[in-house]
Amino acid sequence: MTASAAELLASAPCGVFSVDVGSGRILYANAAAARITTRSRDALVGTRVSDLFSSEFAPVLADLLVAASDSELPIGATAQLTGGPGSASATAVSVLANSLRAKSGAMTVTVTLHNETERRVREKDLVDARRNAEAAQDDAEAALDRSQDALGEAEEARKLAEAERTQVQILASTLQRTLLPPILSAPTGMNVAAHYHPASIDEVGGDFYDVFPLDKDTWGFFLGDVSGKGAGAAAVTSLTRYTLRAAAVFDRNPVSVLENLNTVLHHEFHGDDPRFCTVVFGTITPRSNGASVHLASGGHPPAIRVTRDAAVDFVDTTGGQLVGALSEPQFVSSSVTLQPGDVIAFYTDGLTEAIVGPGRTRFDDDGSLESFVAEKGPTSAAKIVDDLTVLLASFGDGLQDDVALLAFDVPPVGTDAESVDE
Repeated sequence: MTASAAELLASAPCGVFSVDVGSGRILYANAAAARITTRSRDALVGTRVSDLFSSEFAPVLADLLVAASDSELPIGATAQLTGGPGSASATAVSVLANSLRAKSGAMTVTVTLHNETERRVREKDLVDARRNAEAAQDDAEAALDRSQDALGEAEEARKLAEAERTQVQILASTLQRTLLPPILSAPTGMNVAAHYHPASIDEVGGDFYDVFPLDKDTWGFFLGDVSGKGAGAAAVTSLTRYTLRAAAVFDRNPVSVLENLNTVLHHEFHGDDPRFCTVVFGTITPRSNGASVHLASGGHPPAIRVTRDAAVDFVDTTGGQLVGALSEPQFVSSSVTLQPGDVIAFYTDGLTEAIVGPGRTRFDDDGSLESFVAEKGPTSAAKIVDDLTVLLASFGDGLQDDVALLAFDVPPVGTDAESVDE
C-alpha cells in the first residue's frame, strides 16, 4: 500500500478493519472505525472482531468472514455494534466484508462499517433538503406566476393610463383651441402675428389673446394670463375674453375696459377660489404714415417696441395692478406711435420667467429679452414671433408656464401687409 493510499484509507469517512480470518482478530483500524466503535485505534488492534458486536451477531459474523474469504465479491450484513468500555448503548451498522490474501499466504478480510444512524440522518437531511428545494422551487414558480400576473396587470394599467392621458390631452387641446381666435384680423394696412406655446399638453393653460375691429378705423386687442391651470382657469379665460370684447364696445378707453373686467372678476371669484389675471388691453388706429396705439396694463409685462432702425425699448406701464385681485385697483395707460417698419410685441411672463440657470435663474433677470430682440436687428411681426418661438423651444424643461405672443407691425413703405396667426 502506497503512502497516499494509506492516508486516504486512514481518513476515509467509513470505518475500515483488516481482520485475520484465522484468529478473528483486528490487524488494522482507521480513524472512522475508532469513532464508530467509540474505541481508540490502539485498543481496536488485537481485539477479536466478534467482541465489537452483540452476541446474537457472532454466528453471522463468523459465517460472513468465512464466506468473504472464499468469495471474490463483497458480502454484506447488518448488525448491532456494542458500545465501548462502560457504555451500554448499541449502534446499528452495516457491514461489508471483502477478502484479501497477503503475500505470505495469510488470508485477511477487510470489513467496512457504516453507521446506520449517521447514514439515516444524512439520508433524512438529503430528503429534507430535496423537499425544501422542491418547495422553494414551487414557491419561486408561484412567485414568478404572481410576478407575471402583476406585470400583466401593470401593463394593462399603463395602457389604460396612457389611453386616459391621450384622452385628457385631446380634451385639453380642444378646449385650448376654443379659447384662442382661429383667425386674427389685422388692422388695415398692418401685419399681425401670434403664437401660443403650452408648457404642458396635459393641462389647459390660462394665457389668451385676441384682435378684433371696433369700427372701420380702429381695432381692439388684448393679451393676458389667468392664474392657475385646468378647467377653472379655462372658465376664467372664457369669461375674461367675453368681458373684454363687450366692455370695449361700450367704452374703448383701455383703462375703462380693464376696470370693467376687474369688476366682473372680483365679483365672480372673490370667495374661496379667488381668480385674477394680468392683462394688457389696447386699441390700434392705422394712419397714413403709421399707427397710433393706446394701451393699458393690469400687472402685465411691458410691451416691447422695435423701430425700423432696430432700436429697442419697452412701453412703460409700471404700476398697473392685477385684474380681479382688488376691488379698486390701479391701471396704467400709455400711448405709442408706430412708424413704417416699426414693430410692437406683447408676451406673457412664461417667456421672461423661464428657468435658464442654476439657482432658478430666470431668462430675463438680467435684461436678456431686450438683448435678444436687439441682436435680431430690424424685424416684422411674423419674424419676431418666429424668433421668440425658437427661443421658447430652446428652454426645454426650463419653460414652466404657458406663453402667448402677439405682435403688430407697420410695413415699411413699398411692402404689403400680411396677417399671420399660429
